[in-house]
Amino acid sequence: MADAIVFEDFFPAMVDKLGAEGFMKELCNGFRLLMDGEKGMITFESLKRNLALLGLQDMDDDEVVCMLREGDLNGDGGLDEMEFCTLMFRLSPSLMKSSKSLLEEALVTEM
Repeated sequence: MADAIVFEDFFPAMVDKLGAEGFMKELCNGFRLLMDGEKGMITFESLKRNLALLGLQDMDDDEVVCMLREGDLNGDGGLDEMEFCTLMFRLSPSLMKSSKSLLEEALVTEM
């Protein structure tokens, strides 16, 4: 499937279109869409429930657990907003390369 486009191909274009602040807002919106409203984090159950939104409805439970572990930096079994955003950056090599300039742009916007 040489024509397949993976999600990280869209992240640099989104940054170009939205700017650093707009892109971060979109990531936060994505987090809120996937999170468990009562726990304030993405849990196994909330991610499993929303897999179809991501086009990942065929993922089995082990793959979902692995996805959560990949981003769970504090070991609480879920993803908070910072862990989610960090994971999204780590999954996009292009964003990792440009993250310093994105951070600088976001800081300038805040001042």
